[in-house]
Amino acid sequence: MIKIFLSHNPEDLSVYFKKAHAALTGLGQVVLNPRARDLTTEELIEAARGCEVVVCHRSTHGKRQIFEQLADLAVFIRPQVDISDVDVEAASAHDILVANSVPAFIPATAELALALMLDLARDVTVSTLEFKKGRMPPSTMGRQLSGSTAGIIGYGAIGSYLAGKLVALGMRVLVSDPYVTADQEGVEQVALEKLLAESDFVVPLAVANAETENLINADTLALVKPEAYFVNVSRGNLVDEQALEAAYREKRIAKIAMDVGRGPDQRPSSHMAELDGVVATPHLGGLTVQNAEAQAWSAVEQVEAILAGKMPPRTINPSSNGRLKKLWTTLRAD
Repeated sequence: MIKIFLSHNPEDLSVYFKKAHAALTGLGQVVLNPRARDLTTEELIEAARGCEVVVCHRSTHGKRQIFEQLADLAVFIRPQVDISDVDVEAASAHDILVANSVPAFIPATAELALALMLDLARDVTVSTLEFKKGRMPPSTMGRQLSGSTAGIIGYGAIGSYLAGKLVALGMRVLVSDPYVTADQEGVEQVALEKLLAESDFVVPLAVANAETENLINADTLALVKPEAYFVNVSRGNLVDEQALEAAYREKRIAKIAMDVGRGPDQRPSSHMAELDGVVATPHLGGLTVQNAEAQAWSAVEQVEAILAGKMPPRTINPSSNGRLKKLWTTLRAD
C-alpha cells in the first residue's frame, strides 16, 4: 500500500483539503501533520519518513534537505501552481518527481483584483472603518471604473481574463507584455512607459522571475500620475516596497491595494499594511471554494495516476522518475 504524507496543519486540512483527504484515505495509508501548526523543514522530514508521496502545502518550503533525507520519497506534490519555493534541481538530482496543481485560481485572483479596484475607487474599506467608529467619513468623490483607464502589466492567464472583465465594464484597457500579443477586442497593447503614464489603475500581473524582480521601482513609479491607484494581487517580488511606500507617503501615487507582498507566505509586509488608507488583504487571491477544491483534487488525481502505473499529470521534471519506477515495481509485487 502506498504511504502518503499531508503537511497541511489541521485548519488548512479542514478548509482546503477535506474532501481530497477523504479520497486519499481510500487510495493508501495517509499520514497527517502531527502538529497543530505549519511544519518546519526538519519537522516535515521527521514526520514523512517512510512515505513515498508527500503532498506539501505552500506553508512549508520544498527545500533541498527534504529530497536529500527522505529515502523513500518518489513524488513531491504541491497542490498549488506556484513551485518557486521548491528546489526542483535537488529533487531531480535524487530522482524524485515534482508535480503541481491545475491553474484553477485564475478567475478567483482576477475577481479579487476587480474587487480591490472597486474598493479603492469608492473608498469602501476606508469609509467602513470610519463609520464603524461612529465617525462620518469625508464626502470624497469616488471614481467610476467605466471610462477610466486600467493598465495591466503582463498578459498571461490572469491578465487576459481580467482584461475581458474590465472591457465589459467600459474601461479603457492598456496591456504591456513583451512576450505575448494581446489580440483581445477592446485591449490596447502599449509600451510599459505609456501604460504607467496613462493608467488610472496600475495592476501588475507579470510572472515573478529574475527579470521582473522589482519591476515596480522608484524609476517606474516616477512615471505614474499622482492620482493613479495601484493594485497588486500577483507577487510581492514584482514590487520594491520601499519605493512604493515612499511614493505613497509623498503623494506621488494616490491609493494602494495589495493582496501580496514580501511578508510571510507572500502576504503584504507589515510596514505597507499599516499605512493609513492602504487596503491590504492577507493573500486571499485563491481563497474560493471552487479553486481550493480543484487544486486539492489535483493531488488525488496524481496519486490515482501513480497507482495506475502512469506518470502523474503536471509533473515538472518527468525524466526524474527513477524512484517512481521502483515504487511501481513494489506496488505490483504487493
